[in-house]
Amino acid sequence: MLAAILLAAAATAAQPAVCPDPASPCAGFRAHDLSFPLPKDGVARAEVRSAPFYAVVLVSGKRCRLTEPQRLEAQAMFPGSKVFSARFGCDDDPENNVSYTNVDPRAGFLAVHAGADRAAAQAMLERVKATGRFPGANIRQMQAVFVHP
Repeated sequence: MLAAILLAAAATAAQPAVCPDPASPCAGFRAHDLSFPLPKDGVARAEVRSAPFYAVVLVSGKRCRLTEPQRLEAQAMFPGSKVFSARFGCDDDPENNVSYTNVDPRAGFLAVHAGADRAAAQAMLERVKATGRFPGANIRQMQAVFVHP
């Protein structure tokens, strides 16, 4: 039991933090992705997960229907925090390989990075609500998942 707990803690500790600054994304990701450093150790993996983070889901809808212009419009409203969207499996593009945990994989969403803790996420939710543009906005803790093709 203790070994399993220690193994889980070690795996979580090894998960890299996301790159939340839209002006400084990590390499290897698309503009609509929330990026994070990918390992460069040559070990084959089916997927790599970021460390957990908080996001404010601005809007959700039908899978693959939210557009890049919609994301860019939201990004302009929150210039210091990455606005990202779920595009995994969209556009018949096998290289579109980032998904997110704690969301319905059958739906699409647009979200803004809201920090590493609940207090920061609550502050971002208040900023989002102050715009009056996203009435259903809500906080989610999630991870970005890079799936190797």
